[in-house]
Amino acid sequence: MAFEIIVPRLGWSMDEGTFVDWLKSEGELVKAGDSLFVLEGEKAEQEVESFDSGYLYILPTAAAPGETVAVGAVLGYLLADGEEPPAAQSSAASTAPTSSGRSAPHEGGPVDRAAGPAARRRARGSAPASARTVESAESAESAAPVIRDRAVTPRARRAASRAGVDLKTLVGSGRNGRIRERDVLAAANPATQLDGDVSSPSRARLTIAQRMLAGVTETAPVTLTTIADGAQLVALREQGKASHGESAPTYNDMLIKLTAATLRDHTELNRAWSPEGLVQFRHVNIAVAVDSPVGLMAPVIRDVDQLPLAEVAARVREAAERARVGRMQGDELAGGTFTISNLGVYGIDHFTPIINLPQAAILGVGRLCREPVVEGDQIAIGWRLYLSLTFDHRAIDGAPAARWLGELCRRIAAPRDWLG
Repeated sequence: MAFEIIVPRLGWSMDEGTFVDWLKSEGELVKAGDSLFVLEGEKAEQEVESFDSGYLYILPTAAAPGETVAVGAVLGYLLADGEEPPAAQSSAASTAPTSSGRSAPHEGGPVDRAAGPAARRRARGSAPASARTVESAESAESAAPVIRDRAVTPRARRAASRAGVDLKTLVGSGRNGRIRERDVLAAANPATQLDGDVSSPSRARLTIAQRMLAGVTETAPVTLTTIADGAQLVALREQGKASHGESAPTYNDMLIKLTAATLRDHTELNRAWSPEGLVQFRHVNIAVAVDSPVGLMAPVIRDVDQLPLAEVAARVREAAERARVGRMQGDELAGGTFTISNLGVYGIDHFTPIINLPQAAILGVGRLCREPVVEGDQIAIGWRLYLSLTFDHRAIDGAPAARWLGELCRRIAAPRDWLG
């Protein structure tokens, strides 16, 4: 008895879906409970299991991968050994070799899709029917003719689309040569083909990689860029150097203090997104990105908004030194509510800093440099500071984030009002 293979309804409101791919080859023995094909419904892709057993016959008119199919549409049949499909029984005479002009399939050669299951199984070999009915799924897969493309998992197909990998060039590691996601990733990143030495990353490097990836994949990051007037910042720094030499607070120290003051008065960015809801931090603890021999570290300076500038400078200097010599303790890297990363010393203008979870925002500081500026109707030489703010759009919208960045720029343009 032939069992119909139909498109199921994956949701109450589903009328049609997208056929993704077959997970079994034509002529292959399918057992009840086996995943038969992949269907994309309203929300996600789902593997459809077979309720019956039999040899797979795919209708010539069945949907191809990527085509839309209606709920209830017949894609093919599961047939008993030697059984002809219902669609082929009524047209057996017209499909005979004498009328079609096709020669009978031969062992080991290609088998046309219009041929019946019995003919396709004869092409696989001359094993007796009793042996074929009890053969395992693995032996059925190895004997099945390759008529359609090899099966590809949905995750592998998506990975191939992202990486630009041609699935036809891959050899699958899954059952019956099924292409899996790891096959695609291996082809996209062929380390063995790189002209260089491969070494295992350190534990610190692995931790950094995991946190950086999480900052992008587990948030909804948006980056805003702007330019602040840095003339008064430069004047204040020169005044400090004249009084205290190189031990005077740096530009970075002043920006840390100004940022903390802005977070204290405008708290929208001093928060985090959590599964329980929005967390509004009670303290302003600034994590400062530091380049160290073991990689990027971000020691935390606590309650920056309550500290005088000189104390901020001393704590930042001490924390940076401890990070560079590898003496940081775990609690010195925890509890930050906002992060600042300064790449201006490397000649960088704008960049996209990555959010330091669980925080909701990070400020990227670029170059402080002299550039032509317009003052009234005149062009003059001024000091410009480049800033990049990345924020988690789940925790804050673009307009308030932009207003916060604008307020920080106003304080940078008049730092004496906020730094004392």
